[in-house]
Amino acid sequence: MMKICFVCHGNICRSPMAEFIMKELVKQEGREDEFFIESKATHTDEIWNGTGSHIYPPAQEELKRNNIPFDKSKRAALLGKSDADKYDLFIGMDGENIRYMHRILGNNADGKIHKLLDYSTGVDVYDPWYSDNFELAFNSIYEGCRALLELV
Repeated sequence: MMKICFVCHGNICRSPMAEFIMKELVKQEGREDEFFIESKATHTDEIWNGTGSHIYPPAQEELKRNNIPFDKSKRAALLGKSDADKYDLFIGMDGENIRYMHRILGNNADGKIHKLLDYSTGVDVYDPWYSDNFELAFNSIYEGCRALLELV
C-alpha cells in the first residue's frame, strides 16, 4: 500500500484539497485499496491548544464546486519527525514546504519528499490564502494529482 502525505503551511487550504482530490481520483480508478492518503501542516498557525482548524471555507467551496467529496470533520494536523517512517511519499505544494519538510523529517525522509507540480509543470502551487484564487489552486492541484497518480 502506497502511503502519501500532502503537506502545506497550515493544512487548511492546499494540502487538504490535494488529499481529497487524490482520494477521489484513486476512487474513480478503483484503486482505493492501494493507497493511504492524508495531509499535514509544517506550521502550527492553524492548530490551537492541540486542536486543528477545519478546512478553510473557500477551499471547501472549491471542492464542492468541482464535485470532490471531503470529510467536513477534517482538522489541521502537524507534520512531525515520527511521520518519516509512516509515509512513502511527502508531497509539498511549494519550495518553502519542501524546505520545512526536510527540517522536520530529517534524513529519515530522504528520497520521499517531492513538490506536487514536479510531476507536471514544475512550478509551485500558488497559495490561495493570499489571493483568494481557490480555482487556480484547485486546477493546479488537480493537474499535479493526476500526474502523480499516473506514476504510482
